[in-house]
Amino acid sequence: MKNQSALQETKYHGAVRFPFNIYPCTIPGDFRQVAVHWQDSMELIYIKRGTGLVQTGAQVYPAQSGDIFVLTPGALHAIRQAENCTMEYENIIFDLELLGGAEDLCAEKYLLPLQSGRLALPERLCHADAGYGEAAACLQEAEDANRSRRPGYELRIKGALLRFLALLIAQGQALPPAETASTQRLKTVLQWLSAHYNEPLCIADAAALCQCSPSHFMRWFRQMTGQSFITFLKEYRLNAAAEALHATDDTVLNIAGQCGFENLSYFNRAFKAHFGMTPREYRR
Repeated sequence: MKNQSALQETKYHGAVRFPFNIYPCTIPGDFRQVAVHWQDSMELIYIKRGTGLVQTGAQVYPAQSGDIFVLTPGALHAIRQAENCTMEYENIIFDLELLGGAEDLCAEKYLLPLQSGRLALPERLCHADAGYGEAAACLQEAEDANRSRRPGYELRIKGALLRFLALLIAQGQALPPAETASTQRLKTVLQWLSAHYNEPLCIADAAALCQCSPSHFMRWFRQMTGQSFITFLKEYRLNAAAEALHATDDTVLNIAGQCGFENLSYFNRAFKAHFGMTPREYRR
């Protein structure tokens, strides 16, 4: 499972010399949602069963079985539960450097522009889209090779990913939209929250960071993330606490305080409401 408290994800996926991995996930089975975040890797969200919601930038898409969402490096995205629905999906995450070196022609024409945001790809592929069958077959081949780990599986994965990108690029190399002021502002807020979540924070602090009124900030933040700032902050703190419970032997009291909860009773209630179990049960 991925680190759920990181808003700019920095986790290394796969082996150092083969940065590729596949994470099977279920919402709400594994977690209720994946909060808005971004990373420097490519990420493909491949919906296997059920329905849910996938956000890319400020756009929220309904997601259903078979949909493939394509997230280029730096793209803000989130995954949420649709009302009373379950969604099983795969996160396929890899570094573009896996597919070609700096002196490679393909890297120069396609991979480096993708990495720097100078080349756009379709954000979503559905069954009805041209080339969908071939694209889905590429991901299935990468999945099969990753599971079998037979000699040469790395070459099969690399070839499948290159073919997948080629299919998307062949649809037309549109210029990517410039990162909007709202997106840049949201990244600034998320980086600030990640650095200071364990401190006493309020809406006025976040609004001041954006140089706007608290009421305007609240409306804007909900529009961009699908959540109120207070709910987003509380869930971020709870996810950070959950990771600390697994990664350290520190007491529940200390972890609660280190994650921004001043009241242990409130922390225990909020944790159980969010994860369906107490902090001690979660640690076990």
